[in-house]
Order: sequence, then C-alpha cells, then structure tokens
Amino acid sequence: MTTSPQERLADVAAAAVEVAVESAEAGTYTGGVGRALSAVVAKVGARLTLDAELRGFSSGWQEAVAAMSGEQPGPAPVPAPVLPLHARPDPEDGA
Repeated sequence: MTTSPQERLADVAAAAVEVAVESAEAGTYTGGVGRALSAVVAKVGARLTLDAELRGFSSGWQEAVAAMSGEQPGPAPVPAPVLPLHARPDPEDGA
C-alpha cells in the first residue's frame, strides 16, 4: 500500500504530537523536546518536498526530450534515475 506524501507527513506530525503529549503527561516535556520533535517534522517535510521536486523535474525533462525529438510520449514513461543530493551542513549547527 502506497501512501501519498501528504499522508506520510500527517502521520509523522501526528506521531510527534503523541510523543509531546506523552512527554507532557510524564512531566518530562521541555523546550528541547519540542524543538527536537519539530525538527523531525521539518526534516520529513523537506525530504518529501525534495522528492516531489525531483520527480517533477524528471518527468518534465522526459516530456521535453520527447517533444524535441518528435516522439509521442508513451502511456507511462519510465522515470529517470535520480541520485540524492546531500545538504550542506548548517553553519549554525557548529558543523
């Protein structure tokens, strides 16, 4: 079963809220816990966005090449391989 990026992000955000609630009920919720949980949600959102952008670029590129060569696009183009891009370290993280 494949879930959409929005569903995956919603699941991660719901899990982060559950952890925050459990932490608050246990009396261990701190600002650091909140920052860590929000960082997890932000990282997942950033990855989902990057994946969507790369898929869009790949399919758009295939359409452009087909248009330039005069080929008619097939029913389902094969996605081009996409290599992951590594993010530069944030200088504020002390890296």
